[in-house]
Amino acid sequence: MEHLSKGQRWRLDRSAVQIGVTAHGIALDFACFGLDAAGKLSDERYMTFFNQPATPCGAVTLAPAAPGAQVGFALDLARLPATIDELVVTASVDGAGVLSQLTAGHLQLRDGSHELARFDFTGADFADERAVMLGSVYRKDGQWRFRAVAQGFNGGLDALVAHFGGAVAQPAPVPTPAAPPRVSLDKRIEREAPRLVSLVKQATVSLAKAGLEQHRAKVALVLDISGSMGALYRKGLVQQFADRILALGCKFDDDGEIDVFLFGARAHQPKPMRIENADGYVAALSEHYPLEGDTRYGLAIEAVRRHYFPDGAGAERKTPVKAALPVFVMFVTDGTTSDRPFTEKQLRWASREPIFWQFMGIGKGKKSKNKALAAFADSDFPFLEKLDDLDGRHIDNANYFSVASPDEHGDAALYDLLMSEYPAWVKLARQHGMLD
Repeated sequence: MEHLSKGQRWRLDRSAVQIGVTAHGIALDFACFGLDAAGKLSDERYMTFFNQPATPCGAVTLAPAAPGAQVGFALDLARLPATIDELVVTASVDGAGVLSQLTAGHLQLRDGSHELARFDFTGADFADERAVMLGSVYRKDGQWRFRAVAQGFNGGLDALVAHFGGAVAQPAPVPTPAAPPRVSLDKRIEREAPRLVSLVKQATVSLAKAGLEQHRAKVALVLDISGSMGALYRKGLVQQFADRILALGCKFDDDGEIDVFLFGARAHQPKPMRIENADGYVAALSEHYPLEGDTRYGLAIEAVRRHYFPDGAGAERKTPVKAALPVFVMFVTDGTTSDRPFTEKQLRWASREPIFWQFMGIGKGKKSKNKALAAFADSDFPFLEKLDDLDGRHIDNANYFSVASPDEHGDAALYDLLMSEYPAWVKLARQHGMLD
């Protein structure tokens, strides 16, 4: 059995599973929402709860709970229509009370009598919230996966229905206005990483100026771990910069995490950086991933592509691929790469995927002495500048700037800089059918 933590994902290798949920300390109502690609309950018949025990297709049904569980949902994912991309299991307080009164609870994935995975939660995970999204079974690249969520927000069952776009037939038992998940995310930030609060506010301002207040995207941070980066890690400058990108990720997505990739002689993908593990995250990385003696951009680009679009396996694409959410990649390095031809190929191939590559070179003033690069005499990182203007791409999918140090720019200036070309790329990607 796999024990999952909040935010952890788990790939389902079967289409028929059961979900059991139990909670102690407070009475809860449970429901399962079938959502479309926009995250909405576009068909209210796909809300499964005590008054509506099955979906029209029979893919989700209330089922007898397994031993130790209070409620059970039987899922036959193969029977779901293509219009349903996600199933979200929720709980809401029945009557008075708040979720912090929970003494213990868990959600379990089962295959008959065999427990596949379990996600534990307690009242310590919440404050004054009255509803929670416990877990999500979602479709990605033709594969069903499960994510442990435990994302609470104010309001009861009616607020959950309203959040997912459904019609509320009667007033909610407690007249608390429905609040979007962003409110809950703010609470998590204040509780787990208060130093991020001002960063998130500044990111909000910059996104508003760029017309991206409602924009949603995945965010990835790609970090150079070649030997020359050592001083930046030891001084805490990489941690500070990672905090700023995590804050941006909290505005672009509501899961409170960003994916992280490392590259030197090889490419690595550690666990995501989350609100809950942000403190000391980079120091922990340094313990597990020592600095390496080479720099290979291409391996890092390939690793990112494999992660978000595994169907392409990091290889060349002949036709563009479409996704519901774009990926914003912050790519940080302090030197050039030893795999230039491979890097150029990867960036050209990636131009048919909805990934935007924001390159940042650290070390302003380090000019290339290579005579072959005389044309780039005014550039601090001539190869990164070449990637910014690389020919042979389906669309322009990259931007580049250099800094003397990761903290050269203030928060406002940095976020404005990061949004200098990204909004135009989003429009271009939509025009080319790569984004919904």
